[in-house]
Amino acid sequence: MFEPYGALARAVDGFQPRAGQAEMAQAVARVMEQGGVLVAEAATGVGKTFAYLVPALLSGERVLLSTATKALQDQLFGRDLPRLAQALGVPVRTALLKGRGSYLCLHRLELAGQAIDAGTPHLRRTLSNVERWAKATRTGDLAEVPALDERSPVVPLVTSTRENCLGADCPQFKACHVNGARREAMAADVVVINHHLFFADLAIRESGMAELLPSVRVVVFDEAHQLNETGIQFLGQQLGTGQLLDLARDVLAVGLKHARGQADWNALAGELEGAARDLRLAGGAARGQARLRWSDAVPDGLDESAWHAALQRVVSALAGAVDVLAAVDEQSPDLRRLHERLALLAERADHFQQPCDAALVRWVDVGGSALRLRESPLDIADTVRARLLGAPPQDPAAPEAGGPPPERPRAWVFVSATLGDDERLSWFTEPCGLQAAEVMHVGSPFDYARQAALYVPAQGPRPGDPAHALHVARLAGDGAARLGGRTMVLTTTLRALRDIGEALAQRFAADGAIEVLVQGSLPKRELMERFRRGAEPGRAGCVLVGSASFWEGVDLPGDALQLVVIDKLPFPPPGDPLVEARCRRFEQQGRSAFAAYSLPEAAVALKQGAGRLIRSETDVGLLVICDSRLVSMGYGRRLLAALPPMRRLGTAAAFDAELGSLGAAPREPVDSAVQA
Repeated sequence: MFEPYGALARAVDGFQPRAGQAEMAQAVARVMEQGGVLVAEAATGVGKTFAYLVPALLSGERVLLSTATKALQDQLFGRDLPRLAQALGVPVRTALLKGRGSYLCLHRLELAGQAIDAGTPHLRRTLSNVERWAKATRTGDLAEVPALDERSPVVPLVTSTRENCLGADCPQFKACHVNGARREAMAADVVVINHHLFFADLAIRESGMAELLPSVRVVVFDEAHQLNETGIQFLGQQLGTGQLLDLARDVLAVGLKHARGQADWNALAGELEGAARDLRLAGGAARGQARLRWSDAVPDGLDESAWHAALQRVVSALAGAVDVLAAVDEQSPDLRRLHERLALLAERADHFQQPCDAALVRWVDVGGSALRLRESPLDIADTVRARLLGAPPQDPAAPEAGGPPPERPRAWVFVSATLGDDERLSWFTEPCGLQAAEVMHVGSPFDYARQAALYVPAQGPRPGDPAHALHVARLAGDGAARLGGRTMVLTTTLRALRDIGEALAQRFAADGAIEVLVQGSLPKRELMERFRRGAEPGRAGCVLVGSASFWEGVDLPGDALQLVVIDKLPFPPPGDPLVEARCRRFEQQGRSAFAAYSLPEAAVALKQGAGRLIRSETDVGLLVICDSRLVSMGYGRRLLAALPPMRRLGTAAAFDAELGSLGAAPREPVDSAVQA
């Protein structure tokens, strides 16, 4: 299949045989045949998507594919799977399954108009677009709606949640898009889901996976590096002021609709709103986002009496509403579901009044007008070992769910471009409970020594210096001016994001040749499209400043991106409660938290950021890391070893010359689709 004149070369334009891709495909095929666990780190350019899809399609097994993002879900389902199935001549039925928040709820669509204020005509227009689309859609997937921003306030009005779904009592139950997607998934040979959906089901067994997973023998997790952080979100508990305000709104609307005059619904809703307001006020002031450690009776820095009083008011408001709903919940499915939601949150609020289990970590997220109480395990290792690896697949033809397992054990495949910086990929395998897995590394086919160079400025402010952000902005601005844009700045903090973005915007304000794009100013998809267009002849070049999500999942092959600037080494934030708890556990085990946790975290993040630069065999570019610790500290050798083997530039003159050579050699963009 992967040879120069094989099926892929004949069917996929631009396909190039790669030894690493074929090697990985053979390993995946072996595990799918025999069962077991494979962890594969496939560097950028290997073509890991085809390396697991080809053996999956040829295996004849029922396969579950899980990705980290809905965007990659759509790509696998809409492009890669159909293309490969046709190339291989394999008749296969595929299905796409997302969380219920991705699907239109027909019942809530009927009610949505009542929830939109007459003073918001733009929301009315958005709702009208959704209503027109709803008449023709077969899937109900909101990703199909033209120009619908997933952050739009209309989305929660036309989708359901586990709490407000009416289930079999819904008047639109037969036409429900969520149920339709689940039925298709149960009938498919290959089902594409995402990590959030997978772990949501492990936590609450509501997404439809409870019926699907037992009938699947092969499970593949792509972008597996996000598994641990995704999993702990769902294996813990949370309670937020946003949930309370949503509940208050629904109490008022549902109560007045189905039980008007049987309770003071305005007073109940007002008490919930007041409790949410008091809880936020008790969380103190926060500029931006803050995480407050909560190891004692009260989160750090908060007034004890105000905190306890606010939390008690939440408990009392929920308990009072539960009592009222208990007396009327038999009158309609909406009231019954609302009663269940209230009871669940009341139980959760009471839980947060109790001491935290020693095996868990608890903290408070504070930002803007919202506050959220959080509690989670430190990793997903115990859950993976007990509930995944220890659970055999079941024969769907067996008369009972507990029927005899098939002869071969289930096959688990975990793949990503970045899973660690040591031979055993411990950064990934330890927190995911996969220490006994087969591990393989597949190197990149790119010629990094020819295609890319690394520059670490020797001069300039240290990362902790307030002037450091301006230094980074000046260097990135100089590069962008020489290249006509084509520059991305990756920051480790939101403060640096703001400072560098503002400095670059001021520099290029009077120069229409360079447009400065900053994360948060537009949806990520639109920012990426504008950046790509900036490489086209006759258009203003672009500088993109991003943090967090821009360190990964950004694919800009060809001329679009030639300079990546990283502001400093991406060590985990020392004041983060989750980071502190993990470090404390390593110290209790007699291990160095810095060597066992902080350094591998930085190495993986650095690999992810550096991976944005070279995306095809013809790309050339320059990586700048504005942190002299990379070359002056002993641990820098480990971080340098984690990076692709680029040429090293030792002086500012060499950096300037490299910029000159990049600016003098424009090339045509490369279609990344052929590299899948």
